[in-house]
Amino acid sequence: MSARAAGGAAFAEALRDAGVAGLITLGLAAPMLGLVTVTKPEGLKLDPHWPRVAVAVAIVFVGRLILNLTIWKPGRPPKTLVKPKLEARLSKLAKLLAPAAILFAIALPFLPGVERYAVDLGILVLTYVMLGWGLNIVVGLAGLLDLGYVAFYAVGAYSYALLAQHFGLGFWACLPLAGILAAFWGVLLGFPVLRLRGDYLAIVTLAFGEIIRLVLLNWYWVTGGPNGITGIPRPSFFGLEFKAGPDGFAATFGLPFSGLHRIIFLYYLILALALITNYVVIRLRRLPIGRAWEALREDEIACRSLGINTVNTKLTAFALGAMFAGFAGSFFATRQGFISPESFVFMESALILAIVVLGGMGSQFGVAVAALVMIGGFELFREFKDYRLIVFGAVMVLIMVWRPRGLVSTRSPTVFLKEKKAISGSLVQEGQG
Repeated sequence: MSARAAGGAAFAEALRDAGVAGLITLGLAAPMLGLVTVTKPEGLKLDPHWPRVAVAVAIVFVGRLILNLTIWKPGRPPKTLVKPKLEARLSKLAKLLAPAAILFAIALPFLPGVERYAVDLGILVLTYVMLGWGLNIVVGLAGLLDLGYVAFYAVGAYSYALLAQHFGLGFWACLPLAGILAAFWGVLLGFPVLRLRGDYLAIVTLAFGEIIRLVLLNWYWVTGGPNGITGIPRPSFFGLEFKAGPDGFAATFGLPFSGLHRIIFLYYLILALALITNYVVIRLRRLPIGRAWEALREDEIACRSLGINTVNTKLTAFALGAMFAGFAGSFFATRQGFISPESFVFMESALILAIVVLGGMGSQFGVAVAALVMIGGFELFREFKDYRLIVFGAVMVLIMVWRPRGLVSTRSPTVFLKEKKAISGSLVQEGQG
C-alpha cells in the first residue's frame, strides 16, 4: 500500500472514530441540553434548545477528529505533545512565578480598583488552595486516592463551632484543637484502608465522607441537624473586635470604622494559613517521611522491600492531610458564622480532588493555579452556571488528554542519588589496611 493510500485510510479511520463520538454526544446531549423544563401558566413544559445540542455535537466531533490526527492514530499507542524540554521549562517558570504570585496575593486588598467582592473571592480561592495543598499530601505525594476529604473539612468546622459555643473558647485556641481532632479522624480512616488500593480505597474513603455528613445531619441534639449551627464567634486581632465603639479595632488605631477591616483581616488570615501549609508540605517532602511518601506512591511492594514501614507512612499521610483540612474548616466556620451539613457534600471532595489532579499531583504551584482557575473562573462567569458541570467535565477531559499528569506536573523525586564516582586504587588499599 502506498503512503498516500495509507494516509487516506488513517484519515477515514479517524473520521469514523470522530463520527462515533459525535453520535454518542448526540444521544447524551439531546435529553440534557435539548430539553429544558420551564414553568408556564399551564404548568411545566419542555422547552427545546436544539442549537445547543448541535454546538455540543460539533465541538466533540471536531475535537475528536483533531485529537485523532494530532495526538494519536486509532490502533496505535498515543504520543505525548509535551516534550521533556518543555516540561523542564514549565517547572522553571513555576519557580519564577511563585514569588510573584505571593507578592501579588499580599498586595491584593490594597491594589487600586479592588473592591470587597475581589477580596471575598480571594478568601474563597485561598481556602481551596489550602485544601488542595492538604489533599496533595495524600494524593500527590503518597499516591492514596481520597474521595472523602471533605469529611475532615467538616470535622474542623464543627469542632471549632461546638468548642466556641459550649466552652467559650476563641478562634486562636480552637484552631489547633480543630486540626488535632481532624488528624485523629484521619488516623481512624487510615487504619481500615491500610490494605486497600485503587478503586477499593476510593470507595471506602467516599463512604467515610458520606458517613460523617449523615452523622452531622442526624445527630440533631449536638450538631443542630439540617438547621446547622449559627452565631459562630468571629476571630479577633489580639483581642480587638472588628466592631464600632471605643474598644474596637478601628478606634484603637485611630481609623474610621469600616466593615472592610474584618474582610481584609480574614483575607490575610487565610493567606497566612495557606502559606504555612505550603511551607510545611515543602519541608516534609525533604524529610525521610516525605521520601517514604514518594516511594509509596511509586511502588508499595518495592517500598516494603526497602524496609519502610508502610503502615506509619500511610497513617501520617492521612493524619497530616486531615489536619490541614481541619485548619481550613475552622477558618470556614469563623468566616461564615454559620455551618450546616449541606456545605460538606461529596461535590466538595470531588472539586478539591479535581484541583489537585488538574494542577498536577505533587506540584504546589500547579494546585494553586488550578484552584484559581476552577474557583475564580467559575465565580467570574456565574451567568453561565447552567453549563458549569459541562465546562468542568470538558476541562477534565482536555487536561487528561494533553497533560495526563496535570498542568504543572512533577513526579520527580525530591532527593536524587549522586553520580557514581570512580574510587582510586590507593583509597581501596587504605580501606583494606
